[in-house]
Amino acid sequence: MNQEEKAARAWICEVGRRLYLRNFVAANDGNISVRLSDGTIIATPTNVSKGYMDEDMLVKLNLDGSHISTGSKPSSEIKMHLRVYKENENVCGIVHAHPPVATSFAIAGIQLDQPTSPEAVVNLGVIPIAPYATPGSEDVAHSIAPFCTTHAAVLLANHGALTWGKDLTEAYFRMESLEHVANMTMFANFVLGRVNVLSQNQVNKLSDLRETMGLIHATMPKGAGHESNMGDFVSLSQLKDEDK
Repeated sequence: MNQEEKAARAWICEVGRRLYLRNFVAANDGNISVRLSDGTIIATPTNVSKGYMDEDMLVKLNLDGSHISTGSKPSSEIKMHLRVYKENENVCGIVHAHPPVATSFAIAGIQLDQPTSPEAVVNLGVIPIAPYATPGSEDVAHSIAPFCTTHAAVLLANHGALTWGKDLTEAYFRMESLEHVANMTMFANFVLGRVNVLSQNQVNKLSDLRETMGLIHATMPKGAGHESNMGDFVSLSQLKDEDK
């Protein structure tokens, strides 16, 4: 086993631990994978908590899904990962999890397409929803295929979320960002009931910034026609008066 594979196995276990501690997965939920420079895949095994993995549990596969290592079996959801790798040659890390708020949007059928913050636009862009398919089936792989080269992540209807990146670090950080954006979107829209989205001009500037940062392509959200965040503000007392 070379150093690249050793490092990948160690980082997969660490990412699994972080997902578990952040409540992005429960029990044996979720899966993680890395594509090595020789094209082989290291992936999490089936029926194992992502918070309690060790490096020897991980599975090594070819891109066609055939096993290289013996012992543990990969999750049936490895089909999603393999499809992303086949569709997008720039992807070398993938995370599937069930972050509660983002998954709630997936259950409600609401895609995350508001440009609510610079970080949301730069890190993620639009997060679409793939149509529902039975977990572990080939239909899931087919459902996400249209988004693999045009977006940075996807919500899975009634299921969870899938993020990818040029490496596992980028894929994991996108999962963190996805749940963070979902939280902000939920509170602004459904608790405060007031959202000042970025304007189209502001979104365009952020899109240019993404290119200078060398990030994997993501579809940008549509901004507002005017810049309400330059002064369209209210005080808490005004809001309280409006509620009377």
